[in-house]
Amino acid sequence: MNELHLKIGLVLESLALPLKPALFEAAKLSVQGIQLDAVGLLAPENLGDTARRDFRTQLRSHNLELTALHCPLRKGLDSFEFQEQRIDHVTKAMQLAYDLGAKKLILPMPKIPDEAAPVPEADDGPKPHLFFSGPPPKRATLRETLTELGHRSDRMGTWLGLDGGLDSGTALKTYLDSFGSGSLGANFDPANFLMNGFDPMASLMALGSSIKHVHARDAQRTSASAGPVEVAVGAGDLDWLTLVASLEAIEYRGFLSIERTAGESRLADAKASVAFLRRFVPLTRT
Repeated sequence: MNELHLKIGLVLESLALPLKPALFEAAKLSVQGIQLDAVGLLAPENLGDTARRDFRTQLRSHNLELTALHCPLRKGLDSFEFQEQRIDHVTKAMQLAYDLGAKKLILPMPKIPDEAAPVPEADDGPKPHLFFSGPPPKRATLRETLTELGHRSDRMGTWLGLDGGLDSGTALKTYLDSFGSGSLGANFDPANFLMNGFDPMASLMALGSSIKHVHARDAQRTSASAGPVEVAVGAGDLDWLTLVASLEAIEYRGFLSIERTAGESRLADAKASVAFLRRFVPLTRT
């Protein structure tokens, strides 16, 4: 394995700390990058040009880079209500990701509708994007939204990583390919697939080059009757040696960003996760 291909990052919200202390702790962990939520102080409307330059300088002072921005949404990409406002908000977050040097934005991906084929065009020609006389089917809204975001991200030079797991990797790959946009891809979170009953390794291989960013998150089956629950990386059912080797096999070049969304000892779990992944991903600095 070429050790320059993969780097370890951290979803900063995993530490459950305010921004400045969290940056300090991330630097002490010797991760090479961080992922952040584009909310609060880091919302696009709260960071002007000067603040964006200052934040990049702050990251460099900690020897960190931005792996990606995550853009939480109140309603899904398949929701018709406030669709145009949602697209404009995501566009501003894409610009922020570009300005901060990541050029990658992660978005929550709803379950792909069963009838996720393109909407048939009317006899009088295609409808302009985002104009409907009433709420359309979710499949239409999702396709319209992703088509428009794909066009915008193509022009902007950013990548969108849809956070999958509610569908198999094969289904997500087929859906992504139907758009013909090079900027639409997947954020691969193996725990998401495992917790939703899909084979993480099969999904990874199916998604292949569509993977734009990777979360290092683990899950474990606690009993035969209960579903998997999130645990610290290395303490669950995922085979990380095989997973890292598979990422190399598909020629993924980027970060494994450790994420912990539960637990009472977030910082300790992050430290243990970094130490565990260092067995497979040696520390390199460029």
